[in-house]
Amino acid sequence: MTFEPTLIKLLFLTVCAMVAGFIDSIAGGGGLITVPALLAVGIPPHMALGTNKLQSTFGSGTAALRYSGSGLLKKDKLGIGVLFTLIGAALGTWLIQLVPADFLNKLIPLIMLVMFFYTLFYPDLGKKEQHSRISKGLFYVLAGLALGFYDGFFGPGTGSFWTITLVTMVGLDLKSATANTKVVNFTSNIVSLTVFLLGGKVIFIAGIMMALGQICGAWIGSHLVIRKGTKFVRVFFLLVVALTIIRMLWIEFLSGLF
Repeated sequence: MTFEPTLIKLLFLTVCAMVAGFIDSIAGGGGLITVPALLAVGIPPHMALGTNKLQSTFGSGTAALRYSGSGLLKKDKLGIGVLFTLIGAALGTWLIQLVPADFLNKLIPLIMLVMFFYTLFYPDLGKKEQHSRISKGLFYVLAGLALGFYDGFFGPGTGSFWTITLVTMVGLDLKSATANTKVVNFTSNIVSLTVFLLGGKVIFIAGIMMALGQICGAWIGSHLVIRKGTKFVRVFFLLVVALTIIRMLWIEFLSGLF
């Protein structure tokens, strides 16, 4: 199937990206919408992934910019997180072929399921800041390498993983964790996008139209996080994690059938 950039298809992709940008800026998981949308209009898988990174980079960048002036960012040692996320994402993008995809398809939904129930049964989780369980410097080194690597070669749920680890390990509240997540997420997106651009795996007309939608959605979503309380973020977070789990298990089920 060959992609023909008709007006209808481009408008469809733009609307999908706007919704995804809104969701992603609050709880992550926007790729649940954009990747299937790109495939649905006839873009081959490898081009869809590259084009998705182009538009998602604009979304995470917009959210990070919006949060930067909100007072929610906890910048202590965040620069270390950015640096090691960059390194991890670069390693992940280049070493993707060394990790069995089937193993990840089975493991990640289980990890996210644990994360979902942990958040669900601890209603006070992330309501207010707590003492850090690990030094921030060490946390950002380890999490940056691990989650940057993960986002570089696989991706689903990266934002959710960052948010929950910032809450549980560093002690941030959900609003601040969401804001910090966008900064490191933007970093890994930029690295992956660079690799896809070098490989010629980006369709610019589709990516730019979706980027416009991402910017609008991310700006609205991050604005809501700044204005609303942690309860709003928690409910949205649980919903997105649940949908991510369902989607990944469904894909695994279908692959088993065929």
